[in-house]
Amino acid sequence: MPEKMEFDSKIAVEYDRGVRRTLPTYDPMMRLSQTFLRANLKKDSSLLIVGGGGGNELKAFGTTNPGWTFTAVDPAKSMLELAKFKSHELGIDSRVEFINGTVADVPEGYSFDAATCILVLHFIADVDEKLALLKKVKSHLKPGAPFVLVSKCGDPDDPEFQMLVSLWKDYWLDTTSMPEEKVEELMKGTLTESSIPERDIRRLLGEAGFHKIANFFRTNHFAGWVCFAE
Repeated sequence: MPEKMEFDSKIAVEYDRGVRRTLPTYDPMMRLSQTFLRANLKKDSSLLIVGGGGGNELKAFGTTNPGWTFTAVDPAKSMLELAKFKSHELGIDSRVEFINGTVADVPEGYSFDAATCILVLHFIADVDEKLALLKKVKSHLKPGAPFVLVSKCGDPDDPEFQMLVSLWKDYWLDTTSMPEEKVEELMKGTLTESSIPERDIRRLLGEAGFHKIANFFRTNHFAGWVCFAE
């Protein structure tokens, strides 16, 4: 195997481990997401993957749904390269288009049968920008298209949210060899990220043009919703 491919493989393994440390129930969440999409899509369908760098959605949905095509969008070039590497390893290159940018860079004429936005929304600081992202996703969906959203959720000033973040910290200490000082940095970052309460996420989804919103997943201070484009 070429040296670069070997290096990429190591990065892929570490990224996959890292996302599962961040969200302990990551794999069940992805399986539930696939079930929702399969229940509401035809065998030949097109999907928009917002934040598709890393390639985990491609890995979870690509090989088991041979009729699905994907457009993976991510502003981080290195993460998109990792997604390309995984799609090559999975043998689904011909069914994936990659866009280095945000959902705003998706060409206007593109229309999809479904979309996912998994572990992206909480990285967007401004609430209006969160809404703009959701509206842009909606603009690229066909009427009735299913949408999966997963994000950190809660008010960082709420004692319950802070307790859940403390549990998250304890999980890292319990399952990794990372020193407490480093885990404390992760915890502080989470408390200052732009997480918002579920009622606000539901409101943004509604304003963006989604309906039939249902909370299908929750672990600690992460949550997920399924819904449909109006």
